[in-house]
Amino acid sequence: MTDASQYLLVCYLGAQETGEPVSPGYVADELERSPSVTTETLQRLEQRGYLRYEPYEGATLTEQGREAAADLHERYVVLSTFFREVLDLAEPDREAMTLAGSVSPLVTERVAETLLEAEDIEAIDVPV
Repeated sequence: MTDASQYLLVCYLGAQETGEPVSPGYVADELERSPSVTTETLQRLEQRGYLRYEPYEGATLTEQGREAAADLHERYVVLSTFFREVLDLAEPDREAMTLAGSVSPLVTERVAETLLEAEDIEAIDVPV
């Protein structure tokens, strides 16, 4: 569910930011997709049980969708932090959005551990 996971994650973030339903225009703008592609993808997510979609109104996550999106959000936050703090990427949030649905929980856990280790190393005052 790689590309669809981006839509699910944007719906989750939009719901936190502005409440539900999340407008299809908001989703399209955030993902830089056309309105028609956005509508089709939201309808597919509805068929899979992740959200309820009302044309012109927007998307409301179901319990299944909220759980899946919360997991994606956790991956997104870890990846975004890693890309920003360790790799110093120009657009860490965009990169994290692209990859969050493709990374396993194990990889996310290892990246989080790497971040914690990096923080511990920086906290130690090492003479140079």
